[in-house]
Amino acid sequence: MDKASIIEKINGFLVEEFEVDAEKITPEANLRETLELDSLDYIDLVVVIETNFGFKVKPEDFLTIATFQNFYDYVISKVSEKVTS
Repeated sequence: MDKASIIEKINGFLVEEFEVDAEKITPEANLRETLELDSLDYIDLVVVIETNFGFKVKPEDFLTIATFQNFYDYVISKVSEKVTS
């Protein structure tokens, strides 16, 4: 799966699961503010990631994720690790 496909898939489930306008999802936008995430929403986000991409998410991984670009980079790196292992 290439980067563009991963980003497209991420944006698709964010729009569907978190009911956010696709136009608000830009690489530089703040993930937490745009999706209006609370602690329960983070759990939902983790479940959606694990279900869609097949890797385990550690809570501490989210400490460095501020923007959608950070989030894309995180998922892309985890998918790449999974493919190479």
